[in-house]
Amino acid sequence: MSNAVELRDVHVNIAGSHVLQGVSFDVPEGGVTALLGRNGVGKTTTLRAILGLTPSTGAIRVLGHDVSSMATHLVVRLGIGYVPEDRDVFAGLTVDDNLRLSERVPTPLYDEVYSLFPELRERGRQLAGTLSGGQQQMLSIARAMLNGPPLLLVDEPSKGLAPRIVSEFVTVLENAARRSTVLLVEQNLSVVKRLAQRIVVLDHGEVVHTGQAADLNDESLVRRLLGVAGAA
Repeated sequence: MSNAVELRDVHVNIAGSHVLQGVSFDVPEGGVTALLGRNGVGKTTTLRAILGLTPSTGAIRVLGHDVSSMATHLVVRLGIGYVPEDRDVFAGLTVDDNLRLSERVPTPLYDEVYSLFPELRERGRQLAGTLSGGQQQMLSIARAMLNGPPLLLVDEPSKGLAPRIVSEFVTVLENAARRSTVLLVEQNLSVVKRLAQRIVVLDHGEVVHTGQAADLNDESLVRRLLGVAGAA
């Protein structure tokens, strides 16, 4: 099996803080790999380093390409969809305009996106800034999926959402993982257990565990690595 993402000895310094301290791991093609860890250990920074949004040293390969010194817009053109932690929709533009700005392929997957999120079609002329948190997350995920990317980077999709809405998004991501490799940052272990096949755990900017998602059934391991109970 080839890898969709490879990191080797990746370091990131932000405002004098050594956030990533030699991070190395692989994301195999296909399915979902979850990037886990306590708050502030460098999970979001890792995604941003992959995209070139945060300067880093070390080697990063994405979809067979060395992106270590590549500009973000060129990295994205390789076929990456990104769902940022705080959604980052264009609040002053309509839902339709947000989606149109995301088009990068000749035939965007509007039918597929609208079948997953019919509410977005209904609210096409509504300003994105007036949507609820759940609706903004729908829009953020829809933008990332619109081009059928081979790789999706998804950062905390369940953050701040009601359990019913979280369950809906898990179903959407299950569908997305049939088409795309997914690298998922998520604190909700129930979501991780349902979606992921593989896990990578960060602590203090370093990889401290890689393995199968089934490892999360080991309560003592979960408490040691994450400081929480592992029960769903």
